Amino acid sequence: MRILITAPYNEQGQQILAEKLGEVIYRPWKDIGRAFNEDELIALLKETKANALITEHDHVTEKVIEANSHLQFIGVCRGTPSNVSLVTADNYGIPVFHTPARNAQAVAELFLATVIDLMRNTYAGAKWLKGKNWTEDAHTSYLQFKGNEMAGKTIGMVGFGAVGQRIAKMVESFPCAIKFYDPYLEVFDAQYTKTTIEDVFESCDIVSIHLPVNSSTIGMIDKGLISRMRPDAIFVNTARASVVKRDDLLDALENNRIRGAVLDVFDHEPPDEKDYRIINLPNVLATPHIAGATHEVEDHHVAIMNGKIMNWYAKEKVN
Repeated sequence: MRILITAPYNEQGQQILAEKLGEVIYRPWKDIGRAFNEDELIALLKETKANALITEHDHVTEKVIEANSHLQFIGVCRGTPSNVSLVTADNYGIPVFHTPARNAQAVAELFLATVIDLMRNTYAGAKWLKGKNWTEDAHTSYLQFKGNEMAGKTIGMVGFGAVGQRIAKMVESFPCAIKFYDPYLEVFDAQYTKTTIEDVFESCDIVSIHLPVNSSTIGMIDKGLISRMRPDAIFVNTARASVVKRDDLLDALENNRIRGAVLDVFDHEPPDEKDYRIINLPNVLATPHIAGATHEVEDHHVAIMNGKIMNWYAKEKVN
């Protein structure tokens, strides 16, 4: 087997694949600074004579798969294989593997860091300090930037998959109560409370969104839900912007109907003018889609992907 890897993949992971399956050709998309488009990917697969592909962000379109219907598998080092034409792969009987939870720890850690920073007015205090505003009155900053502790707060999750559950485990010792809305999750730790989405928005101090993008979730978080939040509640979205109606969130933030928001995703990336209206609000802590951006995430996706491929290969050998 000849495996073309365009995803970031550590040497140990490559070596394991080479020892078990055959030749590995490593052409990471990072070398060109962007994902391979469909024509580039078709040319690369032809050049390398690969019969398996491990990708990350590249455009594995219908055209790519039809030109390479001999592929034995496609691996996607992402939480969801949204850059692959799954229908086409299925039509040709090509299994597609992906790496859910590869960035769960990274996103959970950024959730903690940014929510605490917002609650404690960390960035406002740092900006004030760098502005040389500290005078002889030693109590000014103490009073002006006094915030809140996370301990004792109730965190509500909309979607309770790998990221939400990782956050829940991490805040046990604060302690924080956890409520969640997830109609697909039946088995969960008894210390967490499964409830309605309306109750999450009405009763929680922090409402965090952890939804995938599909036909039922686009625009799901709207004025009807956001208006249920308490005035001192914080809204967090490190998932996908399209699941939230931007104008409804903007209205709540601009009119101080909620305390604030932590946002890592936006309707347009790079942001458009309306996105920047949200980003520049004083009650918003915004980051440039980096919740899952750690060096360790790449090691996580290698371990998950290699595990899936080896399980598949073992079954193929038996059959």
